[in-house]
Order: sequence, then C-alpha cells, then structure tokens
Amino acid sequence: MKVSVDRSVCYGSAECAYRAPAVFAFEDGYGVVRPGRAESADDPQVREAAERCPSQAIVLAR
Repeated sequence: MKVSVDRSVCYGSAECAYRAPAVFAFEDGYGVVRPGRAESADDPQVREAAERCPSQAIVLAR
C-alpha cells in the first residue's frame, strides 16, 4: 500500500512527523512523505498517524 499527504487538506499540525518520523517530514509548514517511503502504508506507525491526523490529510491507497 502507498501513503501520501493531501496538501490541499493538510493544515500543518505535524502529527504525522511526530508519530512516524521515519516516513513523514514537516516541510514548508506541511507534512510530506519522505523520498522513497511512499510504500510504507502497512507500517503500524503510519496507520496510527493516518488515524490521528486532525485534518485527515494522510491517504492510504492500494
């Protein structure tokens, strides 16, 4: 599964970078998926970050 951040929805809480710092970074006021980590959606920390994202900007897709 792939993970991405919808920047049109993200409001910059940095919750993703806090919960899964190996996968997410905080750049220019928004959460982003680190290069080469888009295939990390099965990681439990990534799933938790998606569930707890206050803006629901993290997208998990097949």
